[in-house]
Amino acid sequence: MYLQDYLIFLLAIVACMIFSAIASTKVNSTFQSYNRVRSRSGYTGSEAARHLMTLNGVHGISVGRVGGRLTDHYHPTKAVVNLSESTYNNSSVAALAVAAHEIGHVMQKQTGYGFYNIRTALVPVVNFASHLAMPMVVLGLLIEYLSLVANPDLGFNIAMIGVVLYGGSLLFALVTLPVELNASRRAKEMLLREGILYEDEMEGAQKVLTAAAMTYLASLLTNLVYFLRFLLRVLTAFGKRERR
Repeated sequence: MYLQDYLIFLLAIVACMIFSAIASTKVNSTFQSYNRVRSRSGYTGSEAARHLMTLNGVHGISVGRVGGRLTDHYHPTKAVVNLSESTYNNSSVAALAVAAHEIGHVMQKQTGYGFYNIRTALVPVVNFASHLAMPMVVLGLLIEYLSLVANPDLGFNIAMIGVVLYGGSLLFALVTLPVELNASRRAKEMLLREGILYEDEMEGAQKVLTAAAMTYLASLLTNLVYFLRFLLRVLTAFGKRERR
């Protein structure tokens, strides 16, 4: 039974890895395709980001430049939208879609979007929990197998704490998906409304943003598989104890 469960887990992980690889390839190929399409407005990514924030009444947030490709991100605590080298001075449809997506996150913070606030609150919790989850699971299983304590429930409780801590990563991935989808929706609305992109250019922007969303879905599925694996492993191990 254990071998069968492990094989199912391996198949699920392999499927997630394949999906993640497909999503990553899709993002890069779609961005590359529409990176060759110049926008008629002539805005660069950095100009579009500043323009969108000004038009939407956002002040006090700078637009910075970071190395790499598609490493764009909004850093709320530093009040800066960091655009990658592939976006900052680029006037392609793809670059403008990515820049507007990051401004979508800025607008989420400005408007108090619920899922964004939840994800922000989860960041320190997940960072802390991710370092403790696996050690707690392993410690609990060791206590059970080695029978080092008089209280037989201690190992189970410790292992379950580890599972719950890892569940924080799953919750973060679950909340991240609607946050990213909402940021993309806001981006498309702003790009069209403010004249950054024209109607016939929006198809390219849509494809770039949809491809990016696939990576977050892949991350969610991977986290779900690992969480279920840890949970079932602990329940199975301690279930055997109950049957003894």
